Amino acid sequence: MACITLLLISCGKDSCKYAIIGGEIINNNTDYVVIFDSKDVIDTIKLDGNNRFTYKIENLKPGFYTFRHGGEIQMFLLEPGDSLMFRLNTFDFDESLVYTGKGAKKNNYLINDFLKSEKEEKQVFKFCQLSPEAFTKKIDSIRAEKNKKLKKYQEKHNTSQLFNKIAQANIDYDYYSSKEIYPFVHYGRNKKKIIEALPANFYDYRKNINYNDNFFKDYFNYTSFLKRSFNNIALETHVKHTKSPYEIWTNTCYNLDKMAAIDSLVTNTEIKNELLYHYGMKFLSKNKNIEDNEKIIKYFLSKSSNEKNNEMVVAYNTSINKLKPGESFPDINVRNLTQDVININAIINKPTVIYFWSHLYKDYFETSHKRVKDLIIKYPEVEFISVNIDDYSKDRWATTVKNKKHALKHEYILETPEESVKKLAVYPLTKVILVSEEHKIVNGHANMFSNRFEQELLGLLNR
Repeated sequence: MACITLLLISCGKDSCKYAIIGGEIINNNTDYVVIFDSKDVIDTIKLDGNNRFTYKIENLKPGFYTFRHGGEIQMFLLEPGDSLMFRLNTFDFDESLVYTGKGAKKNNYLINDFLKSEKEEKQVFKFCQLSPEAFTKKIDSIRAEKNKKLKKYQEKHNTSQLFNKIAQANIDYDYYSSKEIYPFVHYGRNKKKIIEALPANFYDYRKNINYNDNFFKDYFNYTSFLKRSFNNIALETHVKHTKSPYEIWTNTCYNLDKMAAIDSLVTNTEIKNELLYHYGMKFLSKNKNIEDNEKIIKYFLSKSSNEKNNEMVVAYNTSINKLKPGESFPDINVRNLTQDVININAIINKPTVIYFWSHLYKDYFETSHKRVKDLIIKYPEVEFISVNIDDYSKDRWATTVKNKKHALKHEYILETPEESVKKLAVYPLTKVILVSEEHKIVNGHANMFSNRFEQELLGLLNR
């Protein structure tokens, strides 16, 4: 790969119209990577015998690009003349990712900033228990330190305007997101009271927010901010006309307020459709009232212009209705560790809990399996079945399970993931299905981390 870098030594940013991306993938999930410009596929590149690849992007448009391998994705910044190489281990995707070559410094800066912000969020959650004034002082201090670090980096490396724009946006949107989550993370249950206690200038930055930023529309920090912002904007509207400012997430009125806020402030079609889809699916995954679901779907379809999203929401709702208590558990084929393909109903011969996991959320395997190990001790009469939903590399799944100390007796992977995930309405990943020994669904949308889950297990046993 060093020879690629040498080819570009004489190529200045003004003369180059291309960039090169390449790398090495350890513990690869598939034998190829996919390169995207925004959400459009540029090309699919096959890995060589050493699990490496190189690819030249002609007529480069400076900005964000994405590579995908298996179910993992990562964004990177490319400018003319870059020859960006990376090395990563799929067993620890983000944390193992290291860039080399021309363009590496700015991308290493961005990935390190992303990882640091993830850890920082836990600290911000603790700050949310402070008064609004004390909370603001804390996050102002974090923002000032980040700005200081960025300025020092800019002076040392003579960074481009494009990098400066992105790095500054990271700092700003992290800060704005912290402000937006304050009422939700604060321990007070009466959200109306919390909002009314906020200083008048607490959300002054909203005056300068672009809710239709086409450049950042696929960028995690921006999209994360938008979701948190519309949660909050809708809450401010909702508490003015609700009789109960406590239970909000499955409140139909609150969720309609969110969609109305999006319709009012977002004119960018792509951003608008993605936000509407996010909130529509999230509501359907939590709510159990069919009439309320129909209200949300009706409003969603009246505002969303993305036909694929619309079809997925309607199909998801259809699957939910087939997972109502009393319905038979669907016929789903799974594969076990000895590579036998079996119908999951053949495994169910006593009260059973079925839960799901994916390599995309590596921490969830550990937390869910540890939780189940504790529940097995308390409820030995219940069978617990773990199902991986990934649509790539069954060998990777088998390796993961065999190397985990918390693996269960019943570990399976979906034989036809795309079809089965739709049929089981696996959204979000924390979804758990309770099934009787007669293969009847008792609860199609449980959550093993909820306060009432053990009561639901007792109900499953005492039917």
